Amino acid sequence: MLWFFGLETWQQAVLVSFFLFASTALGAALVFVSKKFRPAALTLLLGLSAGIMTAASFFSLLLPALSYPSALPSYLTVTLGFVLGGGFLLVSDLIFSRKTPKKCGMGRKNALMFLAVTLHNIPEGMAVGVALAAARDAGTVAAALVFAFGIAVQNFPEGACVAFPLRASGMPPWKCFLYSAGSGAVEIPACILGALVSAAAGGFLPWALSFSAGAMIAVVCAELIPECFEGNKTVATLGVVLGFALMMVLDVALG
Repeated sequence: MLWFFGLETWQQAVLVSFFLFASTALGAALVFVSKKFRPAALTLLLGLSAGIMTAASFFSLLLPALSYPSALPSYLTVTLGFVLGGGFLLVSDLIFSRKTPKKCGMGRKNALMFLAVTLHNIPEGMAVGVALAAARDAGTVAAALVFAFGIAVQNFPEGACVAFPLRASGMPPWKCFLYSAGSGAVEIPACILGALVSAAAGGFLPWALSFSAGAMIAVVCAELIPECFEGNKTVATLGVVLGFALMMVLDVALG
């Protein structure tokens, strides 16, 4: 791992972003070997993802954002960035939902799922890139990698969540895979862009970190929590608690 710590931030972002994409593609590839994803496993994975992302938003994004100087008081910068991030995600989701074509080859419900996953993968990728740019030493780089791992964990069921409904609608497996993998591919440029912009403009970091946190919390509330709690609530709650605890312990220990 020492060689990774010695890389430039943008190089780290390239490698990590492809790891994030690979996790989505791996989940999508299950469509070639199965026609159905186990509901209990999906519920647990989504719960873990929700817990990991919630803890990461606080420990990996908001807390570091408060430590950076800005033109405004730090608490105000972080609050505004957080609200802007959440608002951006919600408004973008609303706009895309209204403009979803009725005849898109996959059905309106599946198209909305595809757009929702694709849309919220953008701030997730940016958040990882920003976290890498904000890392100051090997310990914080390791914490950023833990954060990226948490994103990758929830990318796996997302890949399946896009691919399997498309398969159920009669779409060929290879086409389901391409759509699903494509929804995760947006994380590659988003991650690299987040790292480059944040590394080039230090004053941008508190805004970027808090913006990413707001967008991610919006994703958790709008997508992950409702979906995982549609299944077994006990399993979903267990997943959220374990995910939050795991990310909190690793982030505090490594940070």
